[in-house]
Amino acid sequence: MMDKQNSKVFLLILLGMLSAFGPFVTDMYLPSLPSMTSYFNTNLSMVQLGLTTSMAGLAVGQLFFGPLSDKFGRRSPLLVAMLLFIASTVFCLYSTNIREFIFFRLIQGIAGSGGIVISRSVATDKYSGKELAAMLAVIGAINGIAPVAAPVLGGFLTSSVGWKGIFWVLFVLGLILLFCCFKFKESLPLTSRDTSGWTALCKSFWTVLHNRKYVYYVFQLAFAQGVLFSYISSSPFIIQQHYGFSPFAFSICFAINAVMIGLGAALSVKFRHPENSTLAGCIGMVFLSLTEFIVMYYECNFWIYEILLMILLFSMGLTFTSSTTLAMDSERKNAGTASALLGAICFAFGGVVSPLVGLGNIMVTTGLLFVICSFSSLICIRIEVRKS
Repeated sequence: MMDKQNSKVFLLILLGMLSAFGPFVTDMYLPSLPSMTSYFNTNLSMVQLGLTTSMAGLAVGQLFFGPLSDKFGRRSPLLVAMLLFIASTVFCLYSTNIREFIFFRLIQGIAGSGGIVISRSVATDKYSGKELAAMLAVIGAINGIAPVAAPVLGGFLTSSVGWKGIFWVLFVLGLILLFCCFKFKESLPLTSRDTSGWTALCKSFWTVLHNRKYVYYVFQLAFAQGVLFSYISSSPFIIQQHYGFSPFAFSICFAINAVMIGLGAALSVKFRHPENSTLAGCIGMVFLSLTEFIVMYYECNFWIYEILLMILLFSMGLTFTSSTTLAMDSERKNAGTASALLGAICFAFGGVVSPLVGLGNIMVTTGLLFVICSFSSLICIRIEVRKS
């Protein structure tokens, strides 16, 4: 029924929480990985498979929940995703061996993907133009902060409640979101739903991928995410092992950098056109990545590294909201499918980039990945702006 509508404040809170769901599922328990090896009596690589499978679930799951939400509306798939998340979290908590845990982490990732993909679709259903950009600015800010803030929160919880305590926190978060989803009013009217068969629904992926504008915006965002995941996967080693800071000091740096990403995403709506925000952010990323690469290559002072990194992440944040807005605005007819592909491609980039920082000298490799991803991101937006 579409006769009643949720308030904008309710939608803002709900969509913000849903968009943060994925990063919290993948990253919140990272500090507890060493303790889990002894609990399951296994090695670290097996425990890390739980992270890999959850990211795979977050990527693949969006390809299912996106089209399903175009066909059946947003509310029903969202409720299914939340119920599946709660159930899989309980099974993770009571896993008797590491293989069971890894399997249920995959299910947990698939369930978490529903909230991510549908949050973007709901925003596209309800708003357009500047209003859509403003709503996605909040989602973009949270998407930028959550992957960085989740391990910080997990670090504080690990020392007090352990890895099971972290999963109980995720369980409670799932219950809260399930309650909010019951209160959520359907945003996609029956007249706007995809009534075609399953074959045509699968073909919608092909249709979306033939939208040149959409593809360029998504790949621009994916390469920007490459910068983010390069930073996330390398910074614990660089700050703690190379520069010799304590885990607490590392957490403080993590938090400050998270704020810079959020500020960039929030301030991007101040630009008159989202293309300008994306272009400005990409140019800033290229300049700062090159400078940061030189600093990391010559192993300069920590504060030079950190200050440049803060500004780099701010520039990256500028592109998150505007690119998402541009991509989703260009595929309003297939919003669920478009949101699914956007999320899946970005998480896939994260999965590919993250292990690359460990090849060779981590300072040089990370700096090089910053430069490659930033240049690629700029090329994507320049091609699209020029053609437009």
